[in-house]
Amino acid sequence: MDTLAERRKEAMKAIILELHRGLPAEQAKERFEKEVGNVTPSEIAGIEQALINEGMSPEEIKKFCNVHALIFRSALQSAASAETFPAHPVHLFKMENREVEKLLASLRSAVKVKTDFPGFESFRTSLKDMLSRLKAVETHYERKEQLLFPCLERKGFMGPSKVMWGKDNEIRALFRSALSGLDEMAAPGDFDAYASRALEPLLSEVEGMIFKEDNILFPTALEKLGPDDWVGILSESDDIGYVFIEAPHEADALVKEFRASLQEEPAFRDNAVSFPTGSLQLAQIMALLNTLPVDLTIIDKNDVVQYFSANKSRVFTRTKSAIGRKVQNCHPPQSLPLVEQILASFKEGKKDSYDFWIDHRGKKV
Repeated sequence: MDTLAERRKEAMKAIILELHRGLPAEQAKERFEKEVGNVTPSEIAGIEQALINEGMSPEEIKKFCNVHALIFRSALQSAASAETFPAHPVHLFKMENREVEKLLASLRSAVKVKTDFPGFESFRTSLKDMLSRLKAVETHYERKEQLLFPCLERKGFMGPSKVMWGKDNEIRALFRSALSGLDEMAAPGDFDAYASRALEPLLSEVEGMIFKEDNILFPTALEKLGPDDWVGILSESDDIGYVFIEAPHEADALVKEFRASLQEEPAFRDNAVSFPTGSLQLAQIMALLNTLPVDLTIIDKNDVVQYFSANKSRVFTRTKSAIGRKVQNCHPPQSLPLVEQILASFKEGKKDSYDFWIDHRGKKV
C-alpha cells in the first residue's frame, strides 16, 4: 500500500542515495526540507538501517553520517524529547553529554585567549590536561557500545552498532592524534597547523556525536527498548562506570525504584505478547494455558467471565456460552452466597485464595 509514510521514507532514502553519489550537502538539505519536512529520530535511524539491509556498507554510511545529521538537524531539533526518570540510562547519558559540552566550551575558550602564547609551556600543559579530561568521554562511549547497542541488536536494529561504533573509534583515534601532536609541537608558531589538523576535527566530531546521540540514538532507543532492557542497562552500568557525573548510589534500591517507575504493561506486536520478563507467540500462550493441569476460568473486575481453559482433563464442564456471562450465573442458586462471599473478600483485599476439597465424579478435587 502506497502510504504517506512510505512515500516520505522513499523520498528520504532517495536524497541520501543522491548525497552519496555526489549531491552537495546544501542541495540535499534544500530537497529534504521541500520534499520531506519534519522527521522523527526513529525514521532517520530506520532509513539508515534499511540502507544497510539493502546492501549499503556500514562504512559508507559512517562516512556520510555527519552530513546526514546536518541535513536532518532542523527537523530533529523540532521533535520533542521524551521525559525520563532521573535514573533512566538515557537521562544519565544526556547528563554526561551536558558536561562534555561544558568541557568543549572551555577548550575553545582556552584556545581563543591564548593566541599570543604568553607562557607557551604553561598553555600546552593546560591544554593537555583539558584534553585528557575530555578523553574520559570514552567511558560514556563504552557504556553505550557494551550495554545499549546489544539491546538494539536484539530488536533487529543493527545500524547504530555498525555505524556509530565506527564513529566512536574515529574519535578515539583523534584523541590519540591530538594528544601526541600537542607533545610534538616545537614552538608556538606550530599551533595553528596543529589546531587545524588535529584539535578542531576532534572537537567537531565530539560535538557531532552528542547531536547524533541526543537527537537520533536516544529517541530511537526509547521507542524500541522495553522496561527490562533499561533496567538491565542501569544495573550493569556500574561495571563500566560513569564520567563527569556522580554514579547513582545504592544501585539495587535504584534499580527497584526505576523498575517501578516504568510502565511494564504487556504489549502486542508481531503476533506475540511482550511481557516484562519475555515474550510468547499467541500459539504458545494457547498451548501453555491448555496444557496446565488445572481448570482456569478468568473473570474481570465486573465479575464477567472472560476466558476458560480447554485442556483435555477439565474437571468442571464449561461451554463458550459462559463467555460474557456473570460468574454468579454460572453456579447453582444454593452456591450463590458462597460465591458472593469469595468475590467480596478478594475485592476487599482480605483474601488472595480459597482452598476447597469436594467429591466430584468419584474423585477428590
